[in-house]
Amino acid sequence: MLLIYSPKSTTRLQYICKFIFEEMLHTGYSLTIDEISFEKHDGNKINYSYKEFNNSFQIAPHGLLFQNGIKPQQIDCFKEKDFTVFFKSNIDNYPFDIFSAAFYLISRYEEYLPHEKDLYGRYAHENSIAHREGFLKTPLVNIWINNFASVLQKKYTTLNFQSLTFNYQPTYDIDMAWSYKEKGFVRNTLGFIKNPSLERLSTLIGKNDDPFDCYDFLDELHTQYNLKPLYFFLVAKENGQYDKNILPYNEAMQELIKVHAEKYDIGIHPSWKSYDAIEILKEEKATLENISGKEIQSSRQHYIKFNLPEGYKRLIEAEVKNEYSMGYGTINGFRASVASSYFWYDLINEKITTLRIHPFCFMDANCFYAQKLSVEESFEELIHYYNENKKVNGEMITVFHNSILGTGKEFIGWSDLYKKFISQVRQ
Repeated sequence: MLLIYSPKSTTRLQYICKFIFEEMLHTGYSLTIDEISFEKHDGNKINYSYKEFNNSFQIAPHGLLFQNGIKPQQIDCFKEKDFTVFFKSNIDNYPFDIFSAAFYLISRYEEYLPHEKDLYGRYAHENSIAHREGFLKTPLVNIWINNFASVLQKKYTTLNFQSLTFNYQPTYDIDMAWSYKEKGFVRNTLGFIKNPSLERLSTLIGKNDDPFDCYDFLDELHTQYNLKPLYFFLVAKENGQYDKNILPYNEAMQELIKVHAEKYDIGIHPSWKSYDAIEILKEEKATLENISGKEIQSSRQHYIKFNLPEGYKRLIEAEVKNEYSMGYGTINGFRASVASSYFWYDLINEKITTLRIHPFCFMDANCFYAQKLSVEESFEELIHYYNENKKVNGEMITVFHNSILGTGKEFIGWSDLYKKFISQVRQ
């Protein structure tokens, strides 16, 4: 048992200790504010204070974990070995306050501070310390924790930490199940007038498959490589500027959902319109549950549109348990600087919640639309994130769209890219 002393036992400190020691290092620990019992303890112990104790591993507290409320923090980054750190310490045992720094990143503290939104009203990646300091492409918190564990074990040789194992989780966003099929006469006619296409005509007369229909292709991959994917379905009951799904009243759409719900885990892809309307969110979740016959516990926001804390509070109210939007809709990388899931900490109410956050690091739409990478460049980026996750034994979550993995001319090469990647992951 690892004993940790702190002059105050705050909810923030309890939260980050549970994450680091219990969830990431799988070791027992206990927090104490009792100086005498800590001094007498002859086992493994961490002193999280400026007070000196004999034979303890000392970390100088920055102060963030003892504060209430949200205020700008002075962030001065520096290099320690070959990785970036901040909240510097002048104590010899450890060069920075890993507890406060990790809490700052995974709580998304900076997203609560005043900032400019992007075009879609989201937190822009340019605001983030990870982007500014050049560590967006690395799971920095995992790197810190692995290094911290190594340093601790050099001092306390009896400490045993259980290593995490790498895991790959493929996920798919079904924004629009088909490009032409099931859209009806009016939508197809208007679409043809706006953009005349032989592809549309040949699909509608049954000569060719719909270009967004890659479901059999994905099924074959999942079977061949024993994958357990997660599908997110958009089931808005009316279309709009950003919600262009096949409506859930459609029989073919219902059948598609049922088929996938029988074979795989599925989640809700809350519509754009639902973002500011909790009743619409609840209605869409109920719709997907009624069609699939399953309780829906997972969610990922359409267009990755959410802001803290409102977005997550709505999901909790809608009884969502697992959230998959922690990434950017403009650039690939580790938005929370971590390649592991964790419970959301509500900074406004200083509360550990029941909502578990599952960060993603790669989305095909970022490469294609925002970063404007070629297929070859996108594959290199995908492999980069695979390697980064492997190095820290993290959980790699990717986001792909049925539209991009389909047979549309603009997406040529993407299905081959994905198949090549899966074959490497499962070697």
